Amino acid sequence: MYEAATPYISKEHREFLKKVKRKNVLIRVTQFALLIVFFVTWEIVAMYKIVDPFLVSQPSRMLKTIIALSQNGSLFMHIWVTLSETIIGFTLGTIIGMIIAILLWWSDFLSKVAEPYLVVLNSLPKIALGPIFIVWMGNGEAPIITMALAISLIVTIISLQTGFKEVDEEKIKLLKTFGATKMQILTKCILPASVPTIISAIKINIGLSWVGVITGEFLVSKAGLGYLIVYGGQIFKLDLVMTSVLILSILSALMYIFIVYLEKKLIRWR
Repeated sequence: MYEAATPYISKEHREFLKKVKRKNVLIRVTQFALLIVFFVTWEIVAMYKIVDPFLVSQPSRMLKTIIALSQNGSLFMHIWVTLSETIIGFTLGTIIGMIIAILLWWSDFLSKVAEPYLVVLNSLPKIALGPIFIVWMGNGEAPIITMALAISLIVTIISLQTGFKEVDEEKIKLLKTFGATKMQILTKCILPASVPTIISAIKINIGLSWVGVITGEFLVSKAGLGYLIVYGGQIFKLDLVMTSVLILSILSALMYIFIVYLEKKLIRWR
């Protein structure tokens, strides 16, 4: 009979791990406490009219707005519209950006041809393209998703292209010495070595996709959180505006947490 070997952990190492764990717990508790203090302070100063609740709303009024929107069924519809548009724009921006970055890495000729266009497109304020997208695609979801794609695509290409170029040249030369093809260099060296860059680009893309979708919904939409923000501003209902902003913050935070979880899995696999 063989007993399963258990890794030996010294007393000092165990104490160090406990210290790290305590520190992490303290950080989480402090973050949560700050959030509670922020909302409680907001509620109190609005309740005692230190600030005008009509202009800044207050947590209890936002909660009532959420309950009212939930009861008439429109809350989840608006969340789903914005979330689905963001996920589609984010996915398209990431995948298409990665494909174009790979093509530019593959062909030095294409990379040199595309370089000035990427610089111009990166510096161009994408919101200027909004009216053009609306004329081309109508006033549905297509121009909103295209806006999210336009904002995130160029940044993805430039980030990944830079990351590919920073891969250790010695590794590439070693693979070439052993007769590796360009596809093997890409799949065995460039992409695995660029996982942190890809994750970093994805993190940036999340924020840019939300910006693109909300900007698109400001310009043309009949539903979504961006639509609620514009509608609430037009009728001076700041409770609706602040509630939509709060929901947007929660959704973007959840999406970011998911990407951080994915990052840990990918780095462990790499």
